[in-house]
Amino acid sequence: MDNRTYAVVDLETTGHSPSKGDRIIQIAIVFIENGIISRKYARFVNPEREIPLFIQQLTSITDNEVISAPTFEQIAQEVSDSLQGTVFVAHNTDFDLSFLQSEFKRCKAPTWSGNKIDTVELSKILFPSSSSYRLQDLAEELDIPLPTAHRADDDAEATAHLLLAALSKLQTLPEETLNLLHRRSFSLRSDISSLFYEALKSVRQASNSIKLPMFRGIPYRDVKKPINSIAVRTMFPNTEDEKVQLLKEGYPSFEYRKSQLSFMDTVWDALHTNNEVITEVPTGIGKTVAYLLPAVIRSLQTGKPVVISTFTNHLVDKILEDEVKRIRKILSVDCTATVLKGKEQYISLGKFEELLRITDESYDETFTIMQVLVWLTETVTGDVNELNVSGGGQLFIDRIRKRSSTMLEDEKSADYHLKMIEACGNSNLVITNHAMLLSDVNREQKIFHSLSGLIIDEAHQFIHTAIRTNEIVLSYMNWKYVIGQIGSDAEGQLLHKIMKLHNRFSNYGHQIFNKLATTYENFTHVFDDCAYKLSNHRTKVRGGQHGNRVIFSLDEVRNDPIFAKVAEKMTNYLEVIETIRLQLVMHTSKMSNREVALLSEWEYWLRELKIKAGEWVEIFLDDHNENFTVWIEKDKRSLPGSLTIIKSPIDASILIKEFTTRMEKENIGIIWTSGTMTISNNERFVVKQLGIADDVPIKTFAAPQHFYDKAAIFIVDDMPSIQHVSQNDYIEAVADAVVQTVIATGGRLFVLFTSQDMLRKTYELILDSELLSDYALIAQGVSSGSRLKLLKSFRQFDKSVLFGTNSFWEGVDVPGEALSAVIIVRLPFTSPDEMIFKARAAKLNMNGGNPFTELALPEAILRFRQGFGRLIRSSEDRGFFIILDRRIETKSYGKSFLNALPSVPIMNVSLEHMVNKLEDCYNE
Repeated sequence: MDNRTYAVVDLETTGHSPSKGDRIIQIAIVFIENGIISRKYARFVNPEREIPLFIQQLTSITDNEVISAPTFEQIAQEVSDSLQGTVFVAHNTDFDLSFLQSEFKRCKAPTWSGNKIDTVELSKILFPSSSSYRLQDLAEELDIPLPTAHRADDDAEATAHLLLAALSKLQTLPEETLNLLHRRSFSLRSDISSLFYEALKSVRQASNSIKLPMFRGIPYRDVKKPINSIAVRTMFPNTEDEKVQLLKEGYPSFEYRKSQLSFMDTVWDALHTNNEVITEVPTGIGKTVAYLLPAVIRSLQTGKPVVISTFTNHLVDKILEDEVKRIRKILSVDCTATVLKGKEQYISLGKFEELLRITDESYDETFTIMQVLVWLTETVTGDVNELNVSGGGQLFIDRIRKRSSTMLEDEKSADYHLKMIEACGNSNLVITNHAMLLSDVNREQKIFHSLSGLIIDEAHQFIHTAIRTNEIVLSYMNWKYVIGQIGSDAEGQLLHKIMKLHNRFSNYGHQIFNKLATTYENFTHVFDDCAYKLSNHRTKVRGGQHGNRVIFSLDEVRNDPIFAKVAEKMTNYLEVIETIRLQLVMHTSKMSNREVALLSEWEYWLRELKIKAGEWVEIFLDDHNENFTVWIEKDKRSLPGSLTIIKSPIDASILIKEFTTRMEKENIGIIWTSGTMTISNNERFVVKQLGIADDVPIKTFAAPQHFYDKAAIFIVDDMPSIQHVSQNDYIEAVADAVVQTVIATGGRLFVLFTSQDMLRKTYELILDSELLSDYALIAQGVSSGSRLKLLKSFRQFDKSVLFGTNSFWEGVDVPGEALSAVIIVRLPFTSPDEMIFKARAAKLNMNGGNPFTELALPEAILRFRQGFGRLIRSSEDRGFFIILDRRIETKSYGKSFLNALPSVPIMNVSLEHMVNKLEDCYNE
């Protein structure tokens, strides 16, 4: 480490704006010299004004603690003196440094000058896979002590340790990586370049610097190849005692559950006999370990992998991180497991290196490149979802997911996705997602073969995945983005660079580029005409308009000749681009590395446009396939930008059968499992949609009898009838019920909606009322972030409420006291105007079926069951399922919903009575 003194500063203040009278209430400085903490300075400061209540709650600093402290005027000079000649360090220098400088000016003390280091910026580069860059989250991840967050003395010391951890991490990076980082570090917002320079000097002098494989000058960590599985005679435990004894090895507090052991036998039997079985396994019986244990034993016996497929990549990772470790412990065998995701989830080192050769990086691109360079020295999967990049960096990440159509040999040997596929053959377990599994049907070289079994978890989601993976979505904004990448000839843009490159090898470049300009203008003109027509189309179909959102079937405009005209002009344009590409390819041997990279980038965008051209023809010009429906969506507030055209399958069973037929031909045992596979009076509703044969048995397993002892269902019987009041009146009643329930329980609630519009209006009404100002209100589609980010925020606050729609009805685990109640705003019927539902209902009608009883009702009951499943995740959980929709008691079908739930007490109560019961319960 260099001989400079680092002053690590943290402030607690009454607010964010010193110009509006906000003042410092605590200041702490930790000094680092020669790589160690040398001294500390910490003072409370009298702000000469009351500390706002929320600041007191955040910092635990009260008015009493600062009343006798000096004002900042009294200590400004000593603080200023102590900082002179130091490198200023803070976790977000934009706040701490600017606030401190303002206070120095106000108090007429010398302001600080020198180099600054922002540990947020530094941490993002050196710890690129961290889930969060908040100080307390980094401290937890790096085992840095932080007794009390938001206290300046503790925060400053934790930030000092964070800086030391970052400096230590720099010493572990290869020299080539440090060199690439240092080259880019001068464009960062804080003075981090000196740290990279010092680390580079140190590593060059060291004799034992780390050496990693190299791809065209970029160090990367290779995939750890599993040892080839050798068939091991591990016997499946036949007796209950044997099973219990094994499970106790992985679960010291193991709880005997007969259903778990029976399910384990069912899985083993299907795998061992290569049969197919459908299983409904509710929360609470330990499903995952119950199928993993027989799966691993079967693989160890056969020497071939068992594939586990689940719905999301998050759940894929969770199985590997949590459950596989337990199986290894239970069996005392180092069974191997490989997570395999779609090709687009992995970095293409070839594309990454290619983009490094093209200069003119923006700040976001430079920053993301630096994150990737560090991450490549750590990752053993190449899964770009491990990276935590800013919004601006996401476009760059999306670019490095894309591979060239033909990879060179050095790219193949360093390709993470190919290495992960290779690893699958040497693994006992291959853990993947439904989309990856279904896509195998269309692959020339099959990935999932020579298996000893297949387990499909969350099997009901296989239906949605089959539909989604076969959808085509054309977005106006995405089209314009791609066209802009290849069509803009502005200075510095790709086309301008390609024109200059072409002129190097041809004296007639202006002719071909004039032709390109003409065909581009013709194409974009007719494309924009088409977008204008669709934007201004007025649908006359009932239910096609929902406020500003408009949805209509393509059939309303299918015969318009403009769609063929767009295809024609696009073909002309693509032909000219292809001509230019071929002329340039002839001269690649005369090009510099940077010029070859430019050509490759041009070819990439040409491929993207060709794909879009194919999709255009498939949607607008191909013959109508009765298993597909096509519709247009738009928002009148943002036209034509919001235009989206979707072509989607109607019947998933046709698509799934193609996949299962191949599995059956290979004589592979298949286990379909989910918590919601059946409903009363229509046991095979889900199974039929999966296209599974009628002779495949369904086995159901019950949760332990005591599992729901601490659960109860409330039906609020004085809510207004949803069919007899306006939406605004109903929303007001919902908001009132939510507020009262939250106050009674202390928060930790899910409020589940079926409409994003109703969610937003309810959330805004509660927010405006300020009745829940002490609570963290998190709303899907309103609060920023993915579903996982919203869930993390929900868990982080003791007093929180999460407003969710479709995706929060299922697949969300919030165990223990983190979730106290689930409020069902409306019974979860699919909107009859939803286009896929409409198409399926029409098909049922045509065949003499009843769309309500055969489709709408069973779908809603399944979703209702899934909503209840969010509440009780273990036998220790206590929770309340609160239903605000009175149709559950006034309609004949209401009993079907209640009969689908486990046997728990059901109480019809007024809102006031329910609130009293909840208060009694939570005040025990």
